[in-house]
Amino acid sequence: MKKVYGSATEALDGLLFDGMFIAAGGFGLCGIPELLLEAIRESGVKDLTFASNNAGVDDFGIGILLQTRQVKKMISSYVGENKEFMRQYLGGELELEFNPQGTLAERMRAGGCGIPGFYTKTGVGTLIAEGKEVKTFDGEDYILEHGIVADLAIVKAWKADDTGNLVFRKTARNFNPPAAMCGKVCIAEVEEIVPRSALDGDAIHLPGIYVHRIIQGEHEKRIEQRTVRTREDA
Repeated sequence: MKKVYGSATEALDGLLFDGMFIAAGGFGLCGIPELLLEAIRESGVKDLTFASNNAGVDDFGIGILLQTRQVKKMISSYVGENKEFMRQYLGGELELEFNPQGTLAERMRAGGCGIPGFYTKTGVGTLIAEGKEVKTFDGEDYILEHGIVADLAIVKAWKADDTGNLVFRKTARNFNPPAAMCGKVCIAEVEEIVPRSALDGDAIHLPGIYVHRIIQGEHEKRIEQRTVRTREDA
């Protein structure tokens, strides 16, 4: 089965449709599938729902899809770096479902493992719990959260072999593995494709069974916020 494709556009061919649900990896601007997001923007597909830790910034990451009004709903943990997101949400143009970070990661992982739901204490007694089933275990209340199964997962990894085994680098190993797991189809963009058997089996972070298509490319790896001292302060 061919998994390696020549470009993001080629890898997305035949998968995109209006109104689809996409799970995207990354944390802030670290480890985001920037090439695939650009190709999704160029495709013109619209009314998208994204499950992602955040919505990028105004001109990078998922933020570029907010600029073109291609996103209908975000399922996220943190959206504080995106002014356009704030404007659309406060103006009633964008739906938002807030999830605590751990809950969102577990919802993705659960969906990828075939687990339809789980109970958690996170959010009990807050707005997060509104409308959700509550059960008591050992005298403590827990709320029911549903696993996420997306039409498409897009992730960014450091290395892959041609079977789709993935290795992530440092902080980029955050939401990427659970996001990859929960997609009916998963596309991984990577910095390097290595020969089969070149990866140490004990070092593989996500097995290729979860990955259907792979692309290799150059990445900008933009830094979200630079916090450095001036030479005088140093």
